[in-house]
Amino acid sequence: MKLETFFKHFDLLAEAPNGVQKLRELILDLAVRGKLVPQDANDEPAAVLLERIKKEKERLVKEGKVSKLESLPAIKDDETPFDLAINWKWVYLGQISYTIHYGYTASANQNLTEVRLLRITDIQNNKVNWETVPGCEIDNNKLEGYKLNNGDLLIARTGGTIGKSYLVENLSVCAVFASYLIRIISSYLIFPNYLKIFLESKTYWSQLYAKSMGTGQPNVNATSLKSLFVPLPPLAEQKRIVTKVDELMKLCDELEARQKKKQETRILINNAALNKLLTADTPETFTKNWQRIGDNFDILYSAPENIGKLRQAILQLAVMGKLVPQNANDEPAAVLLERIKKEKERLVKEGKVKKEKSLPAIKDDEIPFDLPIGWEWVRLGELAKVIEYGTSEKSSELRDDVPVFRMNNVQEGKIIFENLKYVSATIKDLPRLYLQHGDLLFNRTNSYELVGKTGVFKGISNQYTFASYLIKISLMLEYISPDFINTAINSAYFRQTQINPEITQQCGQANFNGTKLKNTLIPLPPLAEQKRIVTKVDKLMKLCDELETKLTQTQTESEKIINAAVKQLLTV
Repeated sequence: MKLETFFKHFDLLAEAPNGVQKLRELILDLAVRGKLVPQDANDEPAAVLLERIKKEKERLVKEGKVSKLESLPAIKDDETPFDLAINWKWVYLGQISYTIHYGYTASANQNLTEVRLLRITDIQNNKVNWETVPGCEIDNNKLEGYKLNNGDLLIARTGGTIGKSYLVENLSVCAVFASYLIRIISSYLIFPNYLKIFLESKTYWSQLYAKSMGTGQPNVNATSLKSLFVPLPPLAEQKRIVTKVDELMKLCDELEARQKKKQETRILINNAALNKLLTADTPETFTKNWQRIGDNFDILYSAPENIGKLRQAILQLAVMGKLVPQNANDEPAAVLLERIKKEKERLVKEGKVKKEKSLPAIKDDEIPFDLPIGWEWVRLGELAKVIEYGTSEKSSELRDDVPVFRMNNVQEGKIIFENLKYVSATIKDLPRLYLQHGDLLFNRTNSYELVGKTGVFKGISNQYTFASYLIKISLMLEYISPDFINTAINSAYFRQTQINPEITQQCGQANFNGTKLKNTLIPLPPLAEQKRIVTKVDKLMKLCDELETKLTQTQTESEKIINAAVKQLLTV
């Protein structure tokens, strides 16, 4: 790809995943390789510029204005990262700097304002709010050695921002810099804005990491900075490069802002469309709103985050009775509940399940929303034969033992048969805690957002068990679809009205116990409708899966295109 083609398709390349960020990196790379602006044969070569800098430094050393720098070995061709443009030259950062030194050690004081003490934390996104920078005490005889001036470059030498740089510009206060910063005062024959571009480029960062291999993190000190290789263009070209970089970075800012606004608009439209769907008060209105989403599907769901909201809307519509039509011939949920009640009484009488304490009647002010005809609000405990915690026995890696599901095995409404641990088949909890096909596992302890995640066990009965941080819900499968109950528990209404208000925090962990779980409210449809709902949910979730796969493939292809473009531009 030629540079002209790159500029022509700049907007298109920005649409790739992380496209704008990659463009920013590419701009910096092209800049320090001499590929961003054309060379001018009339420019004074960098070799001549370097000689002028050398003489200027010798004069300043002679006058006692700067310290004599130790000589650095000549740079060999096989040491340089890449070939340079004509009239450019590889130099050490120390060769083109008057001084590279550490900052002033002092305590920051918000009550002092005469001399500000610039710290790493005061530098955010290449900017400093000088009004919030604290002051410090410093003797006048030391002030001159640490006083900041426009054109100074500062490098963070420790902490999370290690290696990051800041160019001092438009300084309006008297300030010094703290000891965790390193200052570079470059020759007046070097354009500091060009050096700033270098200090943000991959050429700089790759050297920094290479010099700190084995240390665990980049190690920035004055000595290592002095020995960095800098690709030096003629001074006139440095200025042209800075102008072009500023122009392109401004364009990146505009593209980023445009993309952000576009995405925010798309999210707002999607939220509004789904809200209309969820609040539709007649079948006709619902059909109309659903059709509107269908007509704009490609626009609304061109971003992964919107697909997640669509999944939640599908679950919510399912439990509100709006996803499939009702059938007047279905046995009503009230009759179904009576049958469940009689069956539980029989099981208690036969000693197959324990008799549970009666659950409180449901009050009108507890009900989250109105249900269709034939549905009933019911407490989860009324539908379950057993709701109990898992085993607290220590698990191991011995695969000959019984697999035990843990919190991490409950993901996105499913039980994942991966990364399993094992417990001995002889533990006291077995066979009582063996899972049966159709049991649900509820995550009772985890981070706040993960408590309540539930999945249906669809493995072989009497071969798997589960850990104590999970709760097993064993339903009466003749009357209840476990997949429908799973849909209900993973829906927005259940999260917002049944789980969130009852979560407790202990030792940094969120908790939701079995007693509370038994008392949660489930919107129960007729059994036949439960099955129709599950079929519809499965179909729509599969559509969401396909859409996500398609989006991922599209993003991967876009990423390949921009990566290929970058490679071509850098190897021309």
